[in-house]
Amino acid sequence: MSAHGALVGPTASGKSAIAHAIARDDPTWELVTVDSMQVYRGMDIGTAKPTRAEQAEVPHHLLDLADPWDDHDLATFQAAARDALADIEARGKRALLVGGTALYLRAIVDDLTLPGQFPDVRAGLEAEADDAGVEALHARLTDLDPDAAARMEPSNRRRVVRALEVTLGSGRPFSSFGPGLDAHPPTRFTIVGLRWDRAELDERIAVRYRAQLDAGFLDEVRRLGNGPRPVSRSAAQALGYKELAAHLAGECSLEDAIDLAVRRTRRFARRQDRWFRRDPRIRWIDVTGDPLDAVDDVRRLLDAPASLVGNEPDVVDP
Repeated sequence: MSAHGALVGPTASGKSAIAHAIARDDPTWELVTVDSMQVYRGMDIGTAKPTRAEQAEVPHHLLDLADPWDDHDLATFQAAARDALADIEARGKRALLVGGTALYLRAIVDDLTLPGQFPDVRAGLEAEADDAGVEALHARLTDLDPDAAARMEPSNRRRVVRALEVTLGSGRPFSSFGPGLDAHPPTRFTIVGLRWDRAELDERIAVRYRAQLDAGFLDEVRRLGNGPRPVSRSAAQALGYKELAAHLAGECSLEDAIDLAVRRTRRFARRQDRWFRRDPRIRWIDVTGDPLDAVDDVRRLLDAPASLVGNEPDVVDP
């Protein structure tokens, strides 16, 4: 039996369907969802969360960890992941990580040492971002930690605030924690990636979004808006949700909301693809048509000898 595995790729690439088929046919696998938005209860349709029937058929871990009006961060997720892996291993099973949230995946695969939390510092930075704008904070980060600043977009408020929070709160540069995300050390996980033609993936994203709307996505967003408290800052970043929320608030038409959500999701998929392609440990499979046609190839690579882990990636064309 091989080590634990991971199946990665951009959104709408068919990861969940393939992983479910593998775990259904081989009960030594249990699925560990690596998705920063599927951790929220009630955010089901828009995050493409496995259905209740799918969860009943195959063991899933790390779903529904928090309410959407509560913040849920990487450190909390990593702690839950460690507990899940320990539980899976204690029962003699294998974990198959499935997801597209790259930083969350690295936190598990490489057991990253994460900086601490400094809530008071973060609150002050959030207020400063409201007043002066996130670009001003990025300029400040550039002075204090140019390496960290160079690795993020100046407009990415969440990442800029977090880097400054750690730099100011800990007294050491954010970039000094761990070997850095450019390092890809040996790992006990066999990582397989799904790669699509860009035009075909773009079409899959549009088709999936329309299917989610048909399944009640707009009503799901409406229910979240009527919750006991406003949706948290972290949950509010979920693609597709904020566009529909803007429509419900009368800020745009439904068609405009759909168009914007699809365009943003396609851009996000490109960023995911670029991130994963930097990791030389990923063994790639080119997928086209029905993702389930690639199940056998994914299974073969997941069961490959551990000596393959860390080699230069190859490509399998099913």
